Amino acid sequence: MTTTDRSGAGLRWGLLGAARIARALIPAIRASGGEVVALGVRDPASERARAFAGEWQVPIVGGYQEVLDAELDAVYNPLPNDLHLPWSLAAMRAGKHVLTEKPLVLNAAEAQTLADAAAETGRVLLEAFAYRFHPHITRLRELVQGGELGEIRAVRAAYGFTLNNPEDFRWLADKGGGALYDVGTYPVNLIRLLLGEPAAAVARARWTPGNVDLGLSGVLEYPQALASVECAFDWGDTATERLTILGTHGTLDMNGVYNSNPQAPVKFTITSAAGVREEEFPPFNAYTAMVEHFQQVVLGEKDAWYPPEDSVRHARVLDALFGAARTGDRVEI
Repeated sequence: MTTTDRSGAGLRWGLLGAARIARALIPAIRASGGEVVALGVRDPASERARAFAGEWQVPIVGGYQEVLDAELDAVYNPLPNDLHLPWSLAAMRAGKHVLTEKPLVLNAAEAQTLADAAAETGRVLLEAFAYRFHPHITRLRELVQGGELGEIRAVRAAYGFTLNNPEDFRWLADKGGGALYDVGTYPVNLIRLLLGEPAAAVARARWTPGNVDLGLSGVLEYPQALASVECAFDWGDTATERLTILGTHGTLDMNGVYNSNPQAPVKFTITSAAGVREEEFPPFNAYTAMVEHFQQVVLGEKDAWYPPEDSVRHARVLDALFGAARTGDRVEI
């Protein structure tokens, strides 16, 4: 079993698959002092895998199991959603720390299984919501929780785009596809960061013939506020990442809220009795910040900001929204 004693050096990483999102994580790992030393793919002989390995200078060691057998400290798992549980579980049991793409798994029971495995093995497990490491998220939390906007009465959070590729796994129910697990999980996560855990959920969805949610709208209930979640795969080619917060002392509006590596400044607008003002944040790579935090937790330099138990609570909210959308009932959380 691999143990992590790197004497201050960066971690040795392995990648499960050549997913597009790995193009953001490999530079983040390297910028954090880590080294990507192994790539495992479904078909090591494929032209796509060889091209990816050549572009990023990462050796293909075989399939996914060969990555877990290698001398590594950490594994990044960006596989299709239904493969998060088995391979993240296997990685921790092989002695590796694991950064798993969102959604961590497909339901709260699976999330609890991974949380239990992390506790049993002593491995670090983190759900890869990189956006929440951006300074503008820290500032949003300060504004909401510090009372500058007054008592929060409503939050409206939306994320959507057009998914054009008919071969994408996100169209497949058995792969954990659908808008809520892909883009909708971000608004849910952000609402929880701002307001805490909701008491109940109601929702409606538009379903594809394959029983995948093409679009979903839901409301999360809080004692003094209602928070709406909007997500879809057919909103237009440019991603919509909207946030509106309505409080008794003011409102806040923002677009681009989930962008983990904005190339231009991002800003939000606050409107109150004092007038209108903007706050602006320079370009910032939250992928790198996330990997740096992960590494610090692995090396014992920091406590985890988002331990596996947070992902269990998050999965419970997703379960409630799915349940409400399928039955039409209000689901308590």
